[in-house]
Amino acid sequence: MSNKLDRLERKIGYTFKDPDLLILALTHRSLGGRNNERLEFLGDSILNFVAAEALFERFPQAREGQLSRLRARLVKGVTLAELAKGFELGDYLRLGSGELKSGGFRRESILADATEAIIGAIYLDAGMDQARERTLFWLQEHIATLTLVDNNKDPKTRLQEYLQSRQCELPRYEVIDSSGEAHCRVFRVECQIAPLAERTFGTGSSRRFAEQEAAQLALIALGVEKDDE
Repeated sequence: MSNKLDRLERKIGYTFKDPDLLILALTHRSLGGRNNERLEFLGDSILNFVAAEALFERFPQAREGQLSRLRARLVKGVTLAELAKGFELGDYLRLGSGELKSGGFRRESILADATEAIIGAIYLDAGMDQARERTLFWLQEHIATLTLVDNNKDPKTRLQEYLQSRQCELPRYEVIDSSGEAHCRVFRVECQIAPLAERTFGTGSSRRFAEQEAAQLALIALGVEKDDE
């Protein structure tokens, strides 16, 4: 077990003075007896504080609601499970036979909980500074990709809010072509914004859809968002 834990410690970048804390952090309640639920509770609180502190410093102009939205994205289970998979944490979990048979070592909720438990264990082993340092190191790539632009909003709204935040003129959309029969029209729209020398173009079965595509391409051209293709 010792060699196995050594490998995990190298992956997470922290060596425990008290290895029993790491073992406890990896112990799921399905095994019976002492488990990682209390450490998970502690780690969750630390994670939320560290994330809030980092966002507060990174986005000095952000409103409370924006900071809350960003923190929720940063500490959500999917993000934590992604970290756990990077550590190959499933290989180290201590699960009961039922969870083992059902593939619990791959379940995102179990992986996310164990990640929080490890944060709690590091805090107990070395204090807040070390827990903060490791948590920020693990999350640094996720933090770097965060933006105040709300990706749950449609592209036109995101583009408008981006421009307004920089005191730029609002986008201008113009239909430059429409074709097809009345029941299957295709619209081509151009979007013009001051920060871009070139215009972006979108097509769609309605003017609205075409404008949305043109706005999305403008956000990509500005470097605000990435092209998923």
